[in-house]
Amino acid sequence: MLDIRRFRYEPDALKEALARRGGEDLPALVDRIRALDEERRDAIGEVNELKAERNTASKRIGELKRDGEDASELIASMRSVGDRIDELDEVVREREEAMDELLLQIPNTPLPEVPAGGEEDNEVLKEWGEARDFSFPPRPHWELGEELGILDLPRGAKISGSGFPVLRDAGARLQRALIHWFLDLHTIEHGYQELRVPYLVTRETLTGTGQLPKFADDSYQSERDDLWLIPTAEVPVTNLHRGEILEAEELPRGYVACSPCFRREAGSAGKDTRGLLRVHQFDKVELVRFEAPERSPEALEELTGHAEILLERLGLRYRRVLLATGDLGFSGAKTYDLEVWAPGVEQWLEVSSCSTFTDYQARRADIRYRPEPGAKPEFVHTLNGSALALPRVVAALLERYQQEDGSVVLPEALAGYMGTSGLRLGPPA
Repeated sequence: MLDIRRFRYEPDALKEALARRGGEDLPALVDRIRALDEERRDAIGEVNELKAERNTASKRIGELKRDGEDASELIASMRSVGDRIDELDEVVREREEAMDELLLQIPNTPLPEVPAGGEEDNEVLKEWGEARDFSFPPRPHWELGEELGILDLPRGAKISGSGFPVLRDAGARLQRALIHWFLDLHTIEHGYQELRVPYLVTRETLTGTGQLPKFADDSYQSERDDLWLIPTAEVPVTNLHRGEILEAEELPRGYVACSPCFRREAGSAGKDTRGLLRVHQFDKVELVRFEAPERSPEALEELTGHAEILLERLGLRYRRVLLATGDLGFSGAKTYDLEVWAPGVEQWLEVSSCSTFTDYQARRADIRYRPEPGAKPEFVHTLNGSALALPRVVAALLERYQQEDGSVVLPEALAGYMGTSGLRLGPPA
């Protein structure tokens, strides 16, 4: 949520910042919020004047009664003042509700260094690794996985419909090994605190991180309990400190959590949905940071680097992409995507998004900190990043390390989790 002071005192700059995102209706929403805020403030001002008048009259009524004089006319006048105060209180309540509803529809504003434009204007900032020179035509991961007996798409579809793959045998073991390795690296080497979080959350929790109300149609809901399946562990982890005031010495805070992620939009029209490329349920290891505002730019670089280390140790060719304003997520102020090259499908696959949300999520979830003891609380900055999303990492590993005989030889980085003999995935006997 944006600071209401930006609507009051710098509306043109705010409209310009929001226009960089490409939303044609956003400037009109800014004007509507400003109008509601003005009506609300006018009503509060009149209420305060009337209450002051009533306080003065109450003293005068007391004096009249003490002196045995008639106070009935003044008492009747104050009844009408009380009625007017009640009317104005209702105006304030209605305007506040309308403002809150509209404020939740306004996305975050991009940081100045974010390039303007759409997906075609994203900037590739860095590439790492070399393309593998194959002596044979590389095959897509779904063919390899089926022949190796580790990926079962038909039975997944039988159980739950398309977009719900089943991993079998060494495929399931590979995913488990990757998760354990990711978590160990982030906790032991980078100092993140591991969490195990709920996968069902409240409406308020999803609102706190910006998924609601905007993305209600993309989410899975248990209507009976009004609980929602999480689209990412970012949601419960960020809300861990909702409504809290942290002390300065408690920052920075870094958490890591692995969870399944549930997303209806996985099969959106026009997108490649084969194999593991776009699924409705997948596992992901997520990093979340709570930072003092002045440190959040540095924290974004650190967090992104923590995700990149995994790709480098796996020997996967990747690139870092700075997203343009029109490609930013709803709550994001700046985002780096990490994309790995999958030679079997000849595509760059996004395996991580690392974002700073500045104070946008913190305002929605009311997460603050005291810069020093006794100081007025300020909003923290929140950041998060995938480190990493599992399906496309698995797909990229299978495609990069495939052999001509159909086997796959995994990188040595996984030896401690798969065993040296488990690094070779061969066709079932």
